[in-house]
Amino acid sequence: MQGKMYGSTLPSHVSDSNRRIIETSGPSKRVYQVWKGSNKFFLGGRFIFGPDVRSLLLTISLIVVPVLLFAIFVSQKLVNEFQHHLGNFIIAIAIIFAALDIILLFLTSGRDPGIVPRNAHPPEPTDADNISPSLSAERSGSHGGPSTLPHTKDIFVNGTIVKVKYCNTCMLYRPPRCSHCSICNNCVERFDHHCPWVGQCIGRRNYHLFFMFVSSTTMLCLYVFAFCWVNLKKIMDAHDCNLWGAVTKSPVSGILIMYTFIAAWFVGGLTAFHIYLVCTNQTTYENFRYRYDGKMNPYNRGCLHNVKEVLFSGIPKSMNNFRAKVKEESTRFTSSHSLGRVVSPEMPKTSFDLEAGAKRHTVAAEELEDIQCQFEIGASERCDLQPPHRRWAGDKGNWEITNDIEALAAEFGMEHGYGDRGNIQRFH
Repeated sequence: MQGKMYGSTLPSHVSDSNRRIIETSGPSKRVYQVWKGSNKFFLGGRFIFGPDVRSLLLTISLIVVPVLLFAIFVSQKLVNEFQHHLGNFIIAIAIIFAALDIILLFLTSGRDPGIVPRNAHPPEPTDADNISPSLSAERSGSHGGPSTLPHTKDIFVNGTIVKVKYCNTCMLYRPPRCSHCSICNNCVERFDHHCPWVGQCIGRRNYHLFFMFVSSTTMLCLYVFAFCWVNLKKIMDAHDCNLWGAVTKSPVSGILIMYTFIAAWFVGGLTAFHIYLVCTNQTTYENFRYRYDGKMNPYNRGCLHNVKEVLFSGIPKSMNNFRAKVKEESTRFTSSHSLGRVVSPEMPKTSFDLEAGAKRHTVAAEELEDIQCQFEIGASERCDLQPPHRRWAGDKGNWEITNDIEALAAEFGMEHGYGDRGNIQRFH
């Protein structure tokens, strides 16, 4: 979405019968205030989250609560068991891991994942857009674009033909590896998946942050799991008891061992899966949706190059300026003759430039006047130069020419919005 929007008024020479201006909102707003996706914005559009942003509270609690229990009930007992303040480092490392997890969580969830700005109007069909008449008729009533646009286009990626689809919602052909998220209602570059745990789409601009978040969470689980076992071993040696006796003396250690064991299988398996995806340069969406039908993955360029491209290629600049000021307006037309299409009154128009329409209308008026002027000159020359005995034959020819030109002028005027045919003069 562009940061600049355009407001305009209808040309004054459009007939009242072919137009009706319903409403135009004057005050300026910001892009995030008129955003058509399902995202949630905070701090004046500086942070963008998914519609399920509340799931962050659950994710944060699943990280913070176990770390607090570990720091209060487990690490305090380990402080006295290690010399040279080593026990204090055990607590500090756990807290640092937890803080890093929370920071990565918010960086992943609170930024633009790579949203592709939607178009205000469908793209114009090109000569390369060959489409059969049956498919054109089938799509003539579909929402979101002209009936002449094909569903897919073929492009070459590293020598392999890849199909890109047309998105009826965003009114654009998606770039390669881009997909439309049904939850956020946006097209996202290099769409991986929509993660409910972070409440955001995972795409090109936040995938490496998501990978770091999952990896650090796995290490935190293993860290707490290991030192809870160390604490139980110290209790068993100090009190000369078995494992069950040690658990009864430190039940929090037993609870954290079970919790981190289950969590480590979940986030650890997720980390291992994404390591595989990074090494093969795939996305979760591609892995589950496409199998390439036995063909080579066109994006796989070797393990080292894939890791460099996915994790160390830098964050591209966002294509959206959510704090840019725009002017929202909604205009409805009752006839398609004035501008060539009917605009739905239920769709707020954040970008609607009528300058092109006004220019076309002006050119149409000038061309119509030229036709009438040329005919007047031609008729005058015929009246002055023809001899009297040929006047009747000349008038008959002029009458036939006049009918043809009148029909052409009437059709031309109706096509460009001239509903009043009385403005077209008759010359007999």
